[in-house]
Amino acid sequence: MRTPVDVHVYFNFRSPYCYIVSKTMWPIFDDFHTNLIWHPVGGWSLRSPPDRAKKKLPIARQDMARFARRLGIPVNPPPMDTEPTPAGAASLYAEQQGKLREFIIETMREEWEFGQNIAEDQALINVAERVGLDPNAVLDASRSEANRNALEANAMAADEEGIIGVPSFKIDDEIFWGQDRVEFVVEKLIELRARRL
Repeated sequence: MRTPVDVHVYFNFRSPYCYIVSKTMWPIFDDFHTNLIWHPVGGWSLRSPPDRAKKKLPIARQDMARFARRLGIPVNPPPMDTEPTPAGAASLYAEQQGKLREFIIETMREEWEFGQNIAEDQALINVAERVGLDPNAVLDASRSEANRNALEANAMAADEEGIIGVPSFKIDDEIFWGQDRVEFVVEKLIELRARRL
């Protein structure tokens, strides 16, 4: 049996481009022998700093709208002060429970389709209920100091690995940065003869 290829995924739940990739990246894991190695980060990690983000906002919103139209997905941006750290921390619990994919998809829907602040307890409760996780356990995980420290460690490790933004994928020493790089990840996996038969 073929040894699965490790595909490292670097992700910040606040990124609009992570919302887009939450809709498009799953063939990497469904159609190929791969392992999803999850590297969530929180706060401003792997995002433009606040001053630059404010200047980029009109362009980013236009850009996102184009991709959303192409994919046929709704976009309803969350409040500007939405903080991604609780969701990132809770995602580590979802991963332990075998619900990571569902958690990613539904958290990004809660934020970018329904326009909710995913730092708020009710938003995370909504996600937990939709994906079949214990809401209290999700809230506990979102506040866990160990989980939040793990997000910071992920950010530091990403910097050392040369990751400069989200979403990013890494296979061996190759980095694929951006929601529009999924097809290049697929090409790499085909090159590695990792396709499921």
